[in-house]
Amino acid sequence: MSVMNKNVFRQIALRQEVRDYLRNVYTNKELVSELGEDEAERVFASLMSCVFHPPSFTCLRASTHLFPIQDVQHRLEQHLAQQPGRDCYGDSVPTPIFRHPLLPDVLLLPVSGPRDVRMQSSEVTVGAQCGCAVLRGAHVFAPGVLSTPKFMKVGDVVSVFSDVEGRCTRGAKEFQGKKVFLGNGVCVMDRSDIFCTEGPIRGVAIRMNEAIYESPSFDGVLPTELFLQNLPSVVVGHVVGPRPGERILDMCAAPGGKTTHIAALMGNQGVLVALDKIKSKVEKIRQNAHTLQLDCIKAYCHDSIQAVQSGKTQEPFTDVPPFPEESFDRVLLDAPCSGLGQRPNMAVTWSVKEVCSYPPLQRKLFTAAVRLLKKGGVMVYSTCTVTLAENEEQVAWALKTFPCLTLEPQEPHLGSPGMLGAALSPDQLMLLQRFRPELAWGGARDGHAPENLLLKASTDTIGFFIAKFIKR
Repeated sequence: MSVMNKNVFRQIALRQEVRDYLRNVYTNKELVSELGEDEAERVFASLMSCVFHPPSFTCLRASTHLFPIQDVQHRLEQHLAQQPGRDCYGDSVPTPIFRHPLLPDVLLLPVSGPRDVRMQSSEVTVGAQCGCAVLRGAHVFAPGVLSTPKFMKVGDVVSVFSDVEGRCTRGAKEFQGKKVFLGNGVCVMDRSDIFCTEGPIRGVAIRMNEAIYESPSFDGVLPTELFLQNLPSVVVGHVVGPRPGERILDMCAAPGGKTTHIAALMGNQGVLVALDKIKSKVEKIRQNAHTLQLDCIKAYCHDSIQAVQSGKTQEPFTDVPPFPEESFDRVLLDAPCSGLGQRPNMAVTWSVKEVCSYPPLQRKLFTAAVRLLKKGGVMVYSTCTVTLAENEEQVAWALKTFPCLTLEPQEPHLGSPGMLGAALSPDQLMLLQRFRPELAWGGARDGHAPENLLLKASTDTIGFFIAKFIKR
């Protein structure tokens, strides 16, 4: 059976109340007045579709503080030559590598698909998180497997599906619930090994060789030279604009991609304090810093809301939280958010209440960020979501609440202006940067025309938002 006959251009599965909430965002009065109701509805439908699918490019940030980018590109070409991609006929083809024309530390690999892949009779079901990773080029790792055929063994060819609603029981022998076809692969573990009783099993369980979306796997590839990172997240580091010798704070730093990028951009000179509330995530930040040879990073397990010293008498600055007010030259608040811009994302099971729970937390963090920022300092606020309440409305609130803040131009500015609906002026919207993949979404990508895909490198991304402020 051909997957193309099963409506591969699906839309993200949401609770109806959440879909209605987002529709109201994308058909608000300001937008409808500007675009017309039909066009606003079309853009919303495009958003619901594109979020289900991966971006047009895999974005890799090169460690240019350690190696010239041409050397990294050459070594990546050598690696990819050993695992070439396949065209729609199954023939091996080299994977092209592009440099981003405006981001000097970014390499781009085109993603082709969705491809016409025929399903096998044997089915394996994986969790939604694992399924999203497969759509971005990963193999299936054992912890992500939920169900397999009863007698599945090494060498079997199987079709891999993702459980959209989280209803598959781990260890099941089949699953008839709502699922999405991801492609075919070859088993490298027996069922008995995947579901062994001795404890969590690790490693690749199924090696994907015929995925719906063709994209190289990057697990453990050139770890000191490349960091897998979404393009808007790379843009954030450049917008922060770090300089050698500065004191910089990354308030919600895990997993550390932006942290290590900023440290590299500041030449590993100065102090970059990275905070996160979860100890295991802080350890991951430290590991990444060690791997990338960035010893200016000081990572701590600490709630950033409590990162400001209390009381009138404040201790001198140290790199250990809490800190005196106005301790940092630059602050990045990549805030916890509803994550509705992440791609691919097959389903969100949250309620509207859960989606709307983030703005109060973001405002508490924002308030701490302003207190910790020096006069004349730069603050960057970012999210990976698409709502107005977490993006433009937060900017409007911040400008009203903190008269010391002014919006500043961003460099580089690759995204669209801010979205209408938060009563911001046209000039203010132009200073914001919202990555809107729904405006670039066109469905199938032609793997034989990478030069056309390159035009989409800065538009067909995850949904993302960036605002840059200066404290006067």
